[in-house]
Amino acid sequence: MTRLAGKTAIITGSARGIGRAFAERYVAEGARVVIADINLEAASKTAAEIGEGAIALPIDVTNQDSIEMCVREAVTQLGGIDILINNAAIFTAAPIDEITRNDYDKVFAINVSGTLFTMQAVARHMIERGQGGKIINMASQAGRRGESLVAVYCASKAAVISLTQSAGLNLIQHGINVNAIAPGVVDGEHWDGVDAFFAKYENKAPGQKKKEVGEAVPFGRMGTAEDLTGMAVFLASDDAEYVVAQTYNVDGGNWMS
Repeated sequence: MTRLAGKTAIITGSARGIGRAFAERYVAEGARVVIADINLEAASKTAAEIGEGAIALPIDVTNQDSIEMCVREAVTQLGGIDILINNAAIFTAAPIDEITRNDYDKVFAINVSGTLFTMQAVARHMIERGQGGKIINMASQAGRRGESLVAVYCASKAAVISLTQSAGLNLIQHGINVNAIAPGVVDGEHWDGVDAFFAKYENKAPGQKKKEVGEAVPFGRMGTAEDLTGMAVFLASDDAEYVVAQTYNVDGGNWMS
């Protein structure tokens, strides 16, 4: 359990949920991890609970100064950055005729611009440092297709897949591997909000949509945050040196590509 020994990582949006699971697994694999989150209090609590190997730093991925300050402080405290996971994201749903410009702008500011400019800031450090690195972007099965009520979120995750391809092709010349993970339906507290959207627009009872999507997964259940950590370790490890610009589905068989 030391595939990442001596490595340092920034994981955005990692105070809870999938990001926290990544942080816990990375520390178990020997890495030192920055719990980077807009909620510094929650990030500090998570870092304290994970223990040695984790530190907390604030980041607002919609603010360039905040991104650059987080990267600089991570370099100062950890000596350099070997790995970035762009995990911070939000979800929204609405029929096309009810989508608001505010919702669109907010989703793209976090899911797309946040991913791009955090990746850029870390890549600049990695290039200057001259030791390469690994960048992992969090896409989604939603980025592989359209969904009638999820146009904005689907489009944002399709953009993440495209950014991963372009950045991967561009940055590999510097020894920086850029790849992505596309989860399927992952259980967790965020699904309360997702379920509420579908309850509203599909006239379903609370919990009904979650039950339906879980039963529809070929594996037989919704995923967990822990189901994603193995791929996150692989893509950050030396075993992924020849993997460039790819998006891996970790979804229990929901999407085949």
